[in-house]
Amino acid sequence: MSRRRAHIAMVGIPAISHILPSLEVIRELVARGHRVTYANDSYRADVIMPTGAALVPYGSTLPVVDNDWPEDPIAAMTVFLDDAIQALPQLRAAYDSDPADLYLYDIGGYAGRVLAEAQGRPAVQLSPSFVAWEGYEQEVVAHLMALPGADAYQAKFAAWLAGCGATTTDVNAFCGPPGRAIALIPRAMQPNADRVNEEVVTFVGPCLGDRADQGRWERPADAEKVLLVSLGSAYTRQPGFYRECLAAFGDLPGWHVVLQIGRYVDLEELGHVPAGVEVRRWVPQLAILERADAFITHAGMGSSGEGLYYGLPMIAVPQGAEQPVNADRLVELGVARRVDTADATAEVLRAALLDLTTDGKVARRAADLRDEVRAEGGTARAADLIEEMLG
Repeated sequence: MSRRRAHIAMVGIPAISHILPSLEVIRELVARGHRVTYANDSYRADVIMPTGAALVPYGSTLPVVDNDWPEDPIAAMTVFLDDAIQALPQLRAAYDSDPADLYLYDIGGYAGRVLAEAQGRPAVQLSPSFVAWEGYEQEVVAHLMALPGADAYQAKFAAWLAGCGATTTDVNAFCGPPGRAIALIPRAMQPNADRVNEEVVTFVGPCLGDRADQGRWERPADAEKVLLVSLGSAYTRQPGFYRECLAAFGDLPGWHVVLQIGRYVDLEELGHVPAGVEVRRWVPQLAILERADAFITHAGMGSSGEGLYYGLPMIAVPQGAEQPVNADRLVELGVARRVDTADATAEVLRAALLDLTTDGKVARRAADLRDEVRAEGGTARAADLIEEMLG
């Protein structure tokens, strides 16, 4: 039990890649005796409720059901802004009469920060991805703001901040480095980590836990080595890629393959599935990675961190968002090969796997990074930092 029981509110968004990284932190805060509420779309109640937090439902307009995200960067940013604008009144209806002692908010949960500022309560950003560094505004934001539609986006954001109760009304300041952030990623995955203000940002690495509610997985007794292939949850419409994986690894001696295909691909599109391949629509990823020998990933930040946590060699097949940056970083770290989808033939994939898993330097580097990532503290460290913010 914590020394002081507090009401801690998490304001999230319904994108699963933004929910999973912090779930164990929420579970830990509940276990320490705090009253934790979690504001999110009821569409994600199934993954939030098992933590013990009380769901505060609000309707989100983010396209998480069909994953029909805009390709244009400004349009994608506007989707998040529009969602925050319509979510804030819903959050106020729930929290103005029951304010939290501390608000946690996702990097995409702008309404959570506004709510905390309007109520004069402390807030901590929980970042499932990399954070801004010194020079980020000039090196990244300036290029985005030069794109068509950026002026209208900024004007809309500024008008909202001016009238919504926020105390930070400058758009660049609001979207820049937060007052306090906990990055749920390994420091090794952070671009320009030497230029991050670590008095504001603390890297705690992946916050993992039992996740028994996601299911169990046992390594087959006759499997000499295990390979997990997963492109996450948002970019899984890839039947051609899955067929190349079947051709690459289906008859590879000694290997058992777990292939996650998501919900958008019909099993008939795969063709013949060899006996050594286990096809699943969704997998308990941590349970498999703990027992795996290699990982083919889309290089989402969550999966990248989990691969490092378990010391696995990886083939990074980036699909979108920040994944190409993550893929290149894994290569720089010495534990991965990047293979773009267009180049992912059976021959290329098989050669990359055999090269990675027979290279002693890769194995040693993966083990060193595993130890480094685990030393960052994970779930317990994140919960400790949050409790420190409670005073």
